Order: sequence, then C-alpha cells, then structure tokens
Amino acid sequence: MKLWLAIAVLAVWAGLACFGWLLPLNPSEIDLTRILMPPGADAWLGYDDLGRALWDRVAVGARYSFFVAIFVVSISAVVGTAIGAVSAYLGGWLDHVITRIIDIFLAFPGILLAIALAGVLGAGLGNVVIALTVVGWVGFARLARAQVLAQKSREHVQAAIALGARRRRILLRHLLPLIGASLIIEATFGVAAVVIAEAGLSFLGLGIQPPAPSWGSMIRDSSRYMLVSPHMVIVPGMALMLVVIAVNTLGDALRDRLDVRLRGGRASSTN
Repeated sequence: MKLWLAIAVLAVWAGLACFGWLLPLNPSEIDLTRILMPPGADAWLGYDDLGRALWDRVAVGARYSFFVAIFVVSISAVVGTAIGAVSAYLGGWLDHVITRIIDIFLAFPGILLAIALAGVLGAGLGNVVIALTVVGWVGFARLARAQVLAQKSREHVQAAIALGARRRRILLRHLLPLIGASLIIEATFGVAAVVIAEAGLSFLGLGIQPPAPSWGSMIRDSSRYMLVSPHMVIVPGMALMLVVIAVNTLGDALRDRLDVRLRGGRASSTN
C-alpha cells in the first residue's frame, strides 16, 4: 500500500472514531424489508440478517477498535517503557527479577494469554483493554531494557552521572530521547496487533458485546450467511484488513525514517 493511501485510510478511521457521533448513524436500527440486501444504490454497503445498515455498524465499530488500540498501546507503552528502562538502568537483582517476569510472559502466546484473561475477567470493553494491556506491556519493556542497556554507556550519559545528576533526570532527559524512535515504531506496530486482537476477542464473544457493533463480532455473526450474502463478511473484513495494512505501512515508513542505522546504511551504499 502506498504511504499516502495508508495515511488516508488512517485519517478516515480516526475521523470516524472521533467525529462519527456527528453523523446520522443508527447501527441498531432494524428494517425487516432490507434483510440481507446487497450493496446498491439504496444500500451503500448493504444490510445484515436483521436489516441493519452495514455502513452504520462499520463506522461505529471503527470507534471501538480505534479507542481500544489507543488506550491499550498508550498504557502499555508507558508502563512497559518505565519498567524496562528502570530495570536496565538500575541492574542488579531488580533487573534479574524483571527479566524473568518478561520471559514468563513471553513463554505464552500473547493472544492465548489475552483470551484466558478475558475469559477470567469477563466480556466487556473495559476488560478487553485490561487483558490486552497485561499482554502488551511486555514488548515495550523488553525493547526499552535492551535500548537502555545499549545507550547508558554513552559519553553524555556518563558525564551526567559524573556531575551528580539524579537518576530520574538521566532517564528522562538523556536516555528516553535516545530510545524514543524505537518506541514510536514499536507503538505503531502495536496498534495493528491490538486491532487484530480486539477483533479476535470479539469474534470469540469475549470482547465488545451486542448490540454494540465490533468488526470481530460482525464477522462472526455473518459467517452463517457467507454463501448467501458474502457482503456481510467482506465489509467488516475489508475494514479490518485496510486498517491493519495501513498501520503496518505507516510503521514501515517511520522505521525507515527514524532508524539511524538504516539511514546510515542507505547513505553508505549510495556512496
């Protein structure tokens, strides 16, 4: 996908999430005369098995996927970065314990752990955020720890230590800016992972509950009509696919732009 197209898709996604309430959307309105109506002049994206407009449901579902992704990635990034950076900077027994905890979390497939947590906590939007955050902080912690271990021996960091700067100041003013680019890239790809995970939990009935529309639950409910009305699966599936591809495309572009080693490699190869 072209970068400009990815940005356009993400702009539409964010716009529907933030300003969709201004549109005349009725995702739960039932019209029995339009049951399973395919897309056409009178039905832009068609209707589902209860006569509900798929455009309205996809637009409202974008709101849930967007805010779940933003909340989960934001909380995971803050918590994981703090844990990983402090662990690497202080070292010793604390770093050893945190490393073992990270290894334990990484021993389980993330989506399976999220399913187990969602099953224990119960279905619902808040519990989905909690389950995915518990799983998501590990990647940020591991990345922040590795980056701080690599950067804390740099000259200006050692100079700040020699001048008696406080640990918090060293972490916030000297180390965090050095690892910020890697964390931004990790967060971008994390958004795509959370969107898929939220849709997967909703598909299994552990996520957002009816009548609230979620792309995952829409795909689940429409799977019974796949041969009769394939548009019911294609519409939410295409929305999910476009958003994930757009986020990954943006992540690749940010990685190429922010990664100093890649830019240096390209410069040396051209010379």
